[in-house]
Amino acid sequence: MHLQFFISFFVLLFLVSCAQRDVVNIYSSRHYDTDLQLFDKFTEETGIQINLIEGTSDELIERIRNEGVNSPADIVITVDAGRLWRAKEAGIFQRHESEYLQTAIPEQMQDSDGYWVGFSERTRAIMYNRDKVDLSELKGYWELADEKWEGRVCVRSSNNIYNQSLVASLIETHGEEETEEWARKLVGNFARTPQGGDTDQIKAVAAGLCDIGLANHYYLARLIQSNSEQDRDVAAQIGIYFPPAQYGGTHVNISGAGLALNSPNRENAIQFLEFLATEEAQLIYAVANNEFPVLEGIELPDVLSNFGDYESDAVNVSMYGLNNPLAIRLMDRAGWR
Repeated sequence: MHLQFFISFFVLLFLVSCAQRDVVNIYSSRHYDTDLQLFDKFTEETGIQINLIEGTSDELIERIRNEGVNSPADIVITVDAGRLWRAKEAGIFQRHESEYLQTAIPEQMQDSDGYWVGFSERTRAIMYNRDKVDLSELKGYWELADEKWEGRVCVRSSNNIYNQSLVASLIETHGEEETEEWARKLVGNFARTPQGGDTDQIKAVAAGLCDIGLANHYYLARLIQSNSEQDRDVAAQIGIYFPPAQYGGTHVNISGAGLALNSPNRENAIQFLEFLATEEAQLIYAVANNEFPVLEGIELPDVLSNFGDYESDAVNVSMYGLNNPLAIRLMDRAGWR
């Protein structure tokens, strides 16, 4: 009886060990075919199968918290450093302790405490109507508060995380008081009540509803490569501008990932994170989803290389999350709806 019990017990342990050795469970708020290509490539090279759970960032954070110590989550992937910060604050990450990641990923693009890392860059660019704006007029985000832009600016609402992170970055550079004054002046320059997504801002600029707008660069890249002639016509009317270092540099955000607190497949999970920081994976990000790689020296597809180089601002992306509550309150006080 006892012998049979111990045999059954050790067989069960062996099966659990085997199951864990060949699996990594990923909770992701990214919904791109690009990521499926990466997952397939990782499995092809390592033999480790990927189980994918999708949802919004907030949904996944809450799910992991509710699952507690029994959570099967190994990796959490999301977009925007502000959301990664929220996940860290929710206590669902652990330090990855990977020397490779600490060395390979630029310091500015990872959590200073080692809880998460960025794997692709998303620039918040100034989109302008080629017929209505002379390139010499453009400087930086700070200069968008100038009265010459009155009634000429289109943006998304203040509840958008991309705009919140931009404001959080400006708070880090200029301080809360000065940034609030900037936001008030910017609101005074809005051509319309904030509405729609990034693509809608680009289309509004092309339609002449405003002369400039803020949007992540890959939204324009998608229009350029669209199968729709109408989309391509919109893109042809748009110029893209990356603020240079002399005007504060270009605001850069990230897609990133962290190691889940109770990861049951920790070694597999770290292996996956390190895979995302390889040249092969970085190239897939760049080609398939029009994001800029975080690693230097990656050959870019034409649509990205044609945008030209950009100079990042000096703010560590982790500050976007830390300053997020300040940014939200500030934008509300400034009347940014």
